[in-house]
Amino acid sequence: MLWFMEGICFLPISLVIMSSSTFIVSYLIALFEHDVDVIFPYISDTGAEPPESCVFGLMTVITAFAGMATMYARYKFVEKLNEKTGDVPPALNQAAFWIGMLSCLGMCFVATFQETTITAVHDAGALLFFVSGVLYTILQSIISYKAFPYGCSLALCRVRTGMATIAFLAVFPTVVCAVFVTQTTLHRKTEDEDNVFHLVSAVSEWIVAFSFIFFFFTYIHDFKVSFQSLWWE
Repeated sequence: MLWFMEGICFLPISLVIMSSSTFIVSYLIALFEHDVDVIFPYISDTGAEPPESCVFGLMTVITAFAGMATMYARYKFVEKLNEKTGDVPPALNQAAFWIGMLSCLGMCFVATFQETTITAVHDAGALLFFVSGVLYTILQSIISYKAFPYGCSLALCRVRTGMATIAFLAVFPTVVCAVFVTQTTLHRKTEDEDNVFHLVSAVSEWIVAFSFIFFFFTYIHDFKVSFQSLWWE
């Protein structure tokens, strides 16, 4: 059996492929349509105008549901693992799961409400997505250490902690610098007063997004289990 067909590791694989494709495909379409600048637009800018907004919205919603399925499988995996070890507090596992669900809900708001139409709802969804997403990676990193050595290797625990740390550090300039961005145009000029804030915020946003992607990539190792051993053993 091929490695990506083992157990339920197709869930994080699908999530990683779908999420990265969402960002890249909408960005390329927006560039082709000359709707955004080449150098680090906001991720949402790449899905603000049709036709890329249609692609961005659809793929983001699919990614959100893939995230929900992956997070639920992770929740059940830890729950089942805890029956044998008892090292992970159930409340911690449940908190991580529901915070992850909030992050996916934020993605749905981002996908449904484009920033150029209903900006307040879009920004609220983005804030919910990023903050909840960072908290989720932190809690899951803690869970990984508490479940060690049964859940995953020590090296994988450190990788997850590294990804969570990067996301945590990058989310602050993403949010703080965005407050000082006063222009809502999709095309920027270097002489714009808020250009530096926009650039720092946009770069940090991309870093946070791909930190999430690489974090979920580490789930592939954990998910090489069968449906039966996960739920009905």
